[in-house]
Amino acid sequence: MVDRLAVLLDRFSVSAQVFNAGALCGINTLEAEPGAGQLHLIRRGPLEVFHGSTSLRIDEPSLLLFPRALTHRFVSDDVRGADMTCATLRFEGGEQNPICAALPEVVCLPLDQLHGAQDVLALLFEEAFTQRCGRTALVNRLFEVVMIQVLRQLMESGEVKGGMLAGLGHPRLRNAIVAMHEAPAKEWTLEELARVAGMSRSVFATQFREALGITPGQYLQGWRVGLAQQALRHGKPLKVVASDVGYGSEAALSRAFKAHTGASPREWKRQQVVH
Repeated sequence: MVDRLAVLLDRFSVSAQVFNAGALCGINTLEAEPGAGQLHLIRRGPLEVFHGSTSLRIDEPSLLLFPRALTHRFVSDDVRGADMTCATLRFEGGEQNPICAALPEVVCLPLDQLHGAQDVLALLFEEAFTQRCGRTALVNRLFEVVMIQVLRQLMESGEVKGGMLAGLGHPRLRNAIVAMHEAPAKEWTLEELARVAGMSRSVFATQFREALGITPGQYLQGWRVGLAQQALRHGKPLKVVASDVGYGSEAALSRAFKAHTGASPREWKRQQVVH
């Protein structure tokens, strides 16, 4: 069976860079960093977290994920503080990365509910709070492992309602989604996708839209455009990109690209340079 998460991460990676390990005391504001999210692992609280008009209180060891840029404020005891280690997350392509885009604004999980992660978390905290050779590189990799475990749990638990992760968590729809991920250039028909999912055409179309909020055709177009954006960022010629992602010509890709993003590939690429 194809690994649905591995296929996704092979196409669109995520990396972590630790920036804090230790007690945060009093009031600390973390400003939004364009194109980056943050992952916080709280070993000891209590801790209050404010973002926008929303607040959270954390009393037990927990994971706090902000996948996209979002200013937030921590309030903890002035003396004891809260023991935590934090990393900046960078999804390839920023907020246009389909994994990043599929995640909720905030994910908060008690650490003991992150299945299979206890050994990784124990090692991460041990390394983060000591000064050993290779510490930063190791902690960065461990944060990336934790991020994969979070994605796995969100898919398998059904905690994400709507979007790609919800579809990848569905026992049948995920087969069709992975098939599109693996072979984006294939001329997929609704009948073929339904067959891959082991469902009738009408049931597949209905359940796909209910689970993901869009049609299979719209999803495929979005996936292809996402791959095209990635290839353009890496400097591939538009003609080659069009063929690679399943469009017979530059004009066909440009039409789909503009329908999905509101800009032509060339306009979009210029905007990336400006930003």
